[in-house]
Amino acid sequence: MLKKALVFLASGFEEIEALTIVDILRRCRIETILVGLKTGLVEGAHGIRVIPDKFIDEVEVDEFDAIICPGGSPGFKNLRENPRVIEIVKEAHEQNKIVAAICAAPTVLSDAGVIRGKMCTIYPGMENELIKGGGKLKGRDLVVVDENVITSMGPATAIVFTLKLAEMLVEKKVVAEITKNVLADIGVKF
Repeated sequence: MLKKALVFLASGFEEIEALTIVDILRRCRIETILVGLKTGLVEGAHGIRVIPDKFIDEVEVDEFDAIICPGGSPGFKNLRENPRVIEIVKEAHEQNKIVAAICAAPTVLSDAGVIRGKMCTIYPGMENELIKGGGKLKGRDLVVVDENVITSMGPATAIVFTLKLAEMLVEKKVVAEITKNVLADIGVKF
């Protein structure tokens, strides 16, 4: 059965993160749906415009195996200020689905109450946002996985974050093949 992931798109999203997530997951044969907080084009933090596949009011948590929040500013603020985003993240977590966020977007998970007691990471300088939500900071790890919650630090960690996410959804051999194909296995040091 094909796994399915939801990637939120809010105005001001970080293009490197959102588009890397969608690209890598689709390469891993995970059906990935871009979900906009509004209808029509959504403009990223650096002027790239993307047309979401669906509008937020057209989706139900039951349809997905993973819910993913890219960062970017003011993208992460727009996500955390949207009651429907918070509701979807909470519901996904309650159903033990994967909830994932990168860059500043772990603040959304914090606001939704899903990082309480969980190891997590966030964009440097924003650690207090996780502490307020009861999260346990995990040093400078690029990606932190604690049960069904995945967090990562920012644009440069997007491929590593997404490959880890994919490993939790599909066979490791599929992820290994894609890792090789996109040259993520060449030993780049971060």
